[in-house]
Amino acid sequence: MREILGRRRGLLSQRSDGRPELIGAALTYATQWQWPVLPGVAADPEGRNRCGCPDPECTVPGAHPFDPGLLAATTDGRMVRWWWGNRPTAPIVLATGGKAPCAVSLPALPAARALDALDGMGMRLGPVVASPARWAILVKPYSMEQLGELLYAKDFVPGSLRFHGEGGYLALPPSETGQGEIRWERAPLPGSASPWVPDVEAVVDAAVEALTRTGVSAPEF
Repeated sequence: MREILGRRRGLLSQRSDGRPELIGAALTYATQWQWPVLPGVAADPEGRNRCGCPDPECTVPGAHPFDPGLLAATTDGRMVRWWWGNRPTAPIVLATGGKAPCAVSLPALPAARALDALDGMGMRLGPVVASPARWAILVKPYSMEQLGELLYAKDFVPGSLRFHGEGGYLALPPSETGQGEIRWERAPLPGSASPWVPDVEAVVDAAVEALTRTGVSAPEF
């Protein structure tokens, strides 16, 4: 399974300078996989750990929508071409939920352990998005009611566990943000169909166990 879903960058075309073409990836997400996307706000050119948005305390620099806002996310290839034609280095932001995947994210080290636990259970995993600090496991869309019931049944849920559901967002590869490079830890399989993703329940179980074992409970950014 690791060999099939392991790191792979062939999904992305390359520019003449060797860097991935953001527009090509954005078009794949939007038109082939029907994932609604939009350009993220750029990191501040004077300091990549700062955001280009008006919030001086932004905790996800360059990794969130701003102008346009999240509601503008689309699967329309013409709009995607216009956006990245004008903003070729803009991060790609996925609007999670609806018919698009949701995600469960956690700090990188516990995330690696959670993936090992899921592999050990023989559970099939879909794509996993990674930044230097956090990994996000893509899951099937879930409702807030479903998530609430899932978390209510647990004795403890670490504060560093985050959920990207309806009305949420996630930066996708090959974006460059103030958090660093966004890449695939587990890449989607090639093809025109939208990648398969697992249910949220098993992923949350493994994530909570991994975080509890590593003692990561406070929020981390």
